[in-house]
Amino acid sequence: MAIDIQKIRADFPVLSTKVHGKPLLYLDNGATTQKPRQVIERIKKYYEEENSNVHRGVHYLSQLATDKYEAARAYIARYINAASEKEIVFTRGTTESINLLATILEDNLSAGDEMLITAMEHHSNMVPWQQLCLRKKAKLKVVPVTPGGEIDMAVFSEMLSPKVKLVAFAHISNVLGTINPVKEMTRLAHKRGAIVIVDGAQALAHTPVDVQEINCDFYAFSAHKAYGPMGIGGLYGRESLLDRLPPYQFGGEMIDQVAFDTATFNASPQKFEAGTPNVAGVLGMETALRYIEEKGIENIQTHEDRLLEYATNRLEKITGMQIIGQARQKTAVLSFVVDGLHPYDLGTLLDQMGIAVRTGNHCAQPLVESYGLTGTVRASLAMYNTLEEIDLFVDALQKAIKMLR
Repeated sequence: MAIDIQKIRADFPVLSTKVHGKPLLYLDNGATTQKPRQVIERIKKYYEEENSNVHRGVHYLSQLATDKYEAARAYIARYINAASEKEIVFTRGTTESINLLATILEDNLSAGDEMLITAMEHHSNMVPWQQLCLRKKAKLKVVPVTPGGEIDMAVFSEMLSPKVKLVAFAHISNVLGTINPVKEMTRLAHKRGAIVIVDGAQALAHTPVDVQEINCDFYAFSAHKAYGPMGIGGLYGRESLLDRLPPYQFGGEMIDQVAFDTATFNASPQKFEAGTPNVAGVLGMETALRYIEEKGIENIQTHEDRLLEYATNRLEKITGMQIIGQARQKTAVLSFVVDGLHPYDLGTLLDQMGIAVRTGNHCAQPLVESYGLTGTVRASLAMYNTLEEIDLFVDALQKAIKMLR
């Protein structure tokens, strides 16, 4: 079933705005997606009609907010096919989820041990592990990326030595668009006895996510990359692992019993959710995922694949064009450079024409530098983008190139 793009576009208020007097053409979805009216209205409804702290009151509003909050947890668990809502920890997003893990998994890494990541990781799935390895005197090993932007699975398997205790990798690269074979990578890592962490920040809006099929131990995600609000996200964790790991922060809600000289802690997932939660954000995230489910993630994927193919064909006809990332399996992300031109200059001129793209190293500096570059222009697409927008973008890009040469 095809999705109705014009109906979808009507759900996103920001798409009707103008930038520098031109209609907005938004192609920076890898950084954050826009929000449908349904998400905006859900957050508004919470603050107007349901606002209260959760888990802490016997009064009507507190119990209502608690019921809605925990129902959202249960829905999000089902959305990614977690075995239980107890396996969903709410965080501020993917970055906090990974930092949480880099703290509570410290005891799983000792001096002389190894941790494996890939060269395509976002800084958020690199620096926390780098710092953990430095603290524990362990070795951080990096699986290289092929010139086409893929993980060489033979090299990945070879680098999984018996010393590797933790393995972390992106489901989808934010720079290359590569969809990694996460199920197979997890299987190989588990064969060596390693704990597997998947950075799913770029996946929820673009491809089906089934954590039981992947069989990973942890899966981190953000709402704002999937049409939800900023400042909220989650961490899937295998219940047996969460139950035996220590808390991340201390304070209200994560406590069971407290005395001045000792404390006991709540069960998972509350054990990892100290302080007042972002209830409105959780409800907004639930609404965003329901929106995706309503449209059908397979339908969205088919539409975005069509956009990617069309945009790739048009861009490749431009003289001096180099598209970075040509993986056989990829999402609608196009990072590119044009010979002799600085990405920032191209991005600035495109902005003056109402077109939002990203320039720079996209928080993946080692990856971009491995291609001999300091930055790229990145156009990242979403369900509300159209073939007509691709034409407008490419025409504007060609105009910008002529202006700079």
